[in-house]
Amino acid sequence: MKLKNKKILFISASFFNYEKQIIQELQSLGADVDFYDERPSNSLWSKGIIRVSPYFLQRKIKRYYHRILKNIQGKSYDYFLLIKGESIPFFFLKALQNQYPHLKKILYLYDTVEEYPKFKKLFPYFDNIYSFEINDARQYQLNFRPLFYIASYATATQQQKFKYTVASISSAHTDRYTISEKLNTQLEKLGFNTFFYHYIPSKSIYYFKRLFDKNCKKFDLEKLNFQKLSHTEISEIYSQSFAVLDINKPFQLGLSLRVFEALASQKKLITTNHQIALYPFYHPQNILIVNRNNLQITPDFFQSNFEPLSIDFEKYYSLSSWLEDVFLETHRDYWQDILKNKL
Repeated sequence: MKLKNKKILFISASFFNYEKQIIQELQSLGADVDFYDERPSNSLWSKGIIRVSPYFLQRKIKRYYHRILKNIQGKSYDYFLLIKGESIPFFFLKALQNQYPHLKKILYLYDTVEEYPKFKKLFPYFDNIYSFEINDARQYQLNFRPLFYIASYATATQQQKFKYTVASISSAHTDRYTISEKLNTQLEKLGFNTFFYHYIPSKSIYYFKRLFDKNCKKFDLEKLNFQKLSHTEISEIYSQSFAVLDINKPFQLGLSLRVFEALASQKKLITTNHQIALYPFYHPQNILIVNRNNLQITPDFFQSNFEPLSIDFEKYYSLSSWLEDVFLETHRDYWQDILKNKL
């Protein structure tokens, strides 16, 4: 791969340690990576303020990015990769343009412009912009590139007998908790064993969100978990499960990491994301699409085994493939065909 000996400045919000997986994969490919967290702090308070009103942390953010500029002064880079762009200040991007005129600048978005309108203001600072969201890619003329799975999910030991019929491991937000609990009730009535893990970072976050989030008011505190599961733990639970549940945010149709991890684990998938039918790997025997407004589980879905994927899943959806596309545009035509509904 053509990233050997390349110098990469990588800034990303921390997201369930995937940024660490990206660094490790880049280093295994021979790249030299300097990484900085996008946020000056990952305390629950700082994350919340940055998301709601970063203005209140403006001084802290400014100092943090001035320190980054000081740290990288005199260094040379071939690429700058930014993932998310929730709090990065514009003066930093302007400084990069001035200091590194030949630097290839890449932005990857795993959230929607609808949820983060600031993203649009970042576009002029980047050479290549990728979105996991088909609708955003079409509307803003961005490069379409879905997310990925990490290797541990594809290499997990497959069980012959399953402990759980359906596993659901996800953050509790929007209508996800309510939908998953309704589906869990249906599954239990059908006699299926399930594993449902609703994650919230802390009780204080839970009580704070209850003040203004009508969905959160429906959460049962006894069913919430405040400990984040590791990828190893999640992979082990998937290996013991027949199917995995995925509930997308109601305003987001880009496929989650969960989708690719489940399929890489050779697990059937139940999802509320109807746009999954646009992807070449979609097969109704493997993927059950349910309407979030009219939840109905089809018992027949559990009568057949996982059908081996007909496409080279690793070639297009592994983390190494994602890096090839983001840095080198290896499969650009393939993703453009999906965007244009040609596959």
